[in-house]
Amino acid sequence: MNTETSKKALLRRELLAARRLLSREDVENAGVVLSRAALELPELSGARTVAAYVSVGSEPGTRALLDALRARGVRVLLPVLLPDNDLDWAPYEGAARLAPAGRGLLEPDGERLGPDAVLEADVVLLPGLAVDARGMRLGRGGGSYDRVLARLAAAEAHPALIVLLYDNEVVARVPEEPHDHPVDAVVTPAMTRRTGPTA
Repeated sequence: MNTETSKKALLRRELLAARRLLSREDVENAGVVLSRAALELPELSGARTVAAYVSVGSEPGTRALLDALRARGVRVLLPVLLPDNDLDWAPYEGAARLAPAGRGLLEPDGERLGPDAVLEADVVLLPGLAVDARGMRLGRGGGSYDRVLARLAAAEAHPALIVLLYDNEVVARVPEEPHDHPVDAVVTPAMTRRTGPTA
């Protein structure tokens, strides 16, 4: 394990421990505020297709945002975890059409569109544990979204990449490895921040 990988593992443990201290009410309240803030982003207001995910446990909530986007007529794609940790995609057709899946996830029970369906997205909402001012994102370490980002780069697709986090998860620096891709913006209950060199 190299130094950056070790630093990532340590930061992951710290941030996950902090999330475990949140009450269900904290998570629900943050989800409502995050949804409102995210819906004000110009990238989302003009999007026709958004690749998102269903938050679980103490993750910053996406449920209200998924329903609000769908109510606007936006096509929402949700990930379906494949055995090799890559992601297939399926349309979001409402909370009643979500089914329990492995690793405590919820996935749509409808038609599978294939891993390349993400290339149609105007915006990709990425799960994460932290983002820094450069836009470097710390994920959970499974590599699923690294594959998504590599697929987008290989196809020269440039959707807006946005991460929803808690306020304490915008950090000074995320350890970076060669395969990591920066995101464009981070939304927390208290702020929206553009990232990268022009931020």
